[in-house]
Amino acid sequence: MNRRDLLKGAGVASLSAALLPFLKTNAFAATKDTAVVLIGSTINSLDIHRPGTNRPSYQVAINCYDRLVSFGIKTLADGAMVYDYDNVIPEMAERWDLSADRTTLTFHLRKNATFWDGSPVTAGDVKWSFDRALALGGFPRVQMAAGGFTKPDQFTVVDAQTFQIKLDGPSKLALPNLGVPVAVIINSKLAKANATAADPWATEYLHRTPAGSGAFKVARWDAGQQLVYERNDNWACGPIPELRRVIVREVPSQATRRALIERADAQLSFSIPNKDAVELARLDKVKVVGTPIDNTLHVVCLNQIFEPFTDANVRKAIAYAIPYDQIFQQAAYGIGQKMWGAPTNKPTEPVWPQPFPYDTNLEQARAMLAKSQYPNGFEVPLSFDLGVADWAEPTALLIQESLAKIGIKVTLNKVPGANWRTIALVEKKLPFLIENFGGWLNTPDYYFYWAYIKGNLFNASNYDNAEMAKLVGETLHMEKSNPAYAANTLRMIELTFEDLPRIPLYQPTLESAMSPAIEGYTGWYHRQLDVRPMKIG
Repeated sequence: MNRRDLLKGAGVASLSAALLPFLKTNAFAATKDTAVVLIGSTINSLDIHRPGTNRPSYQVAINCYDRLVSFGIKTLADGAMVYDYDNVIPEMAERWDLSADRTTLTFHLRKNATFWDGSPVTAGDVKWSFDRALALGGFPRVQMAAGGFTKPDQFTVVDAQTFQIKLDGPSKLALPNLGVPVAVIINSKLAKANATAADPWATEYLHRTPAGSGAFKVARWDAGQQLVYERNDNWACGPIPELRRVIVREVPSQATRRALIERADAQLSFSIPNKDAVELARLDKVKVVGTPIDNTLHVVCLNQIFEPFTDANVRKAIAYAIPYDQIFQQAAYGIGQKMWGAPTNKPTEPVWPQPFPYDTNLEQARAMLAKSQYPNGFEVPLSFDLGVADWAEPTALLIQESLAKIGIKVTLNKVPGANWRTIALVEKKLPFLIENFGGWLNTPDYYFYWAYIKGNLFNASNYDNAEMAKLVGETLHMEKSNPAYAANTLRMIELTFEDLPRIPLYQPTLESAMSPAIEGYTGWYHRQLDVRPMKIG
């Protein structure tokens, strides 16, 4: 699609016209130290611990708060910069000690670190913040538990600059889990001053008013429109960012975001559709950077509390009916890693993701359906998140068309992005859906912990298998050098092949378009924008 075709639509032209004056005349207009960033989704809270905070909001935790540790950066063969899971580096903790039995972690905080209000960052703030993540429950609590952090008495303030964690047992995930967005350090004194008896953890205050020590402050938040970051010149946990201000504009229209980046009215369009990535990469005036997303899959979930999907033969029929290659070419535009067509139904390596032993075979799909309790098919809605419609909608249409050929009538249910997390993941009441979970800690058992354990947030299939739960429980904290690790992981992967609560389509990449002058852009496991290392060259 060329620029002329892109701008033919009146809706695109009018929306572009509405936005361009703001971008050009705003007092925060782009300069050498100011960048305008476009996102297609909505930030619904500035507090990552708040119940219902959505994924786009996680970027606030990354840019405005510090954690005890972070991850290093590595450069891929194509020059793209990505995080390095195997290199945990200091952030708020300048160093740490691990006891001989690997159950006690002692962190020594930076002595010169302060919150934005000038008060010192102390071990008491770390403990209050971690206690809060556990107390508020939901996703933050389960994420903390993934690292072995399950109860407040595990966290000890040794002195003002020394914080200690005692684990129930050694865990390979404990240290990296302290570098994820949830493990933020909040200004507890300020939060407590704005707490109430009904809201002891200051969720209402922190929802709109971050209280961090991070590289950027929130200068302005107009919900549904924009968020403006302003540099913290006293940041102690890394090099002072070169950008003084970053304006994050929410622009739902993909076509408008594309027009704005082509016209250089914005410096970065974050997480663009693969179609745009392919086409924009041909333009000299736009740089497209694609980075692989570790431990992430685009999948079809079959909710096993709904009767058709309790039948294993139905699940297998659907796995054989999905048009994988069409989806990969027409929805993913050939970008990513294929996850179908494995030559054997037994995994050979304890690695994840890896291809499943299913491919498009309508004859086999009909045979499996004939063996099921639904030989004549059935009707079912297939749901997807409108926030990722660029790939999810064509995927849904192709699945609808293919399943019709074996007698399953599919209707499409388009769920607004603001409602998706609650309906699909919290309430888990969609029978058949397209999802795209990614595990923050890059091990197979961590993915299975979130996506295959009953009750956990991203198990949208309501999958419940006692053997899987036992294997995950045994393996989650196990070191990879343990002889049982590989055997357990292979069996977990085998169960995913056999039981099929989730049918993988492909492993995606994160594509972003930007001005060639943008430097420092980095791809992260959390799929959110880290503006701290960015600069305009």
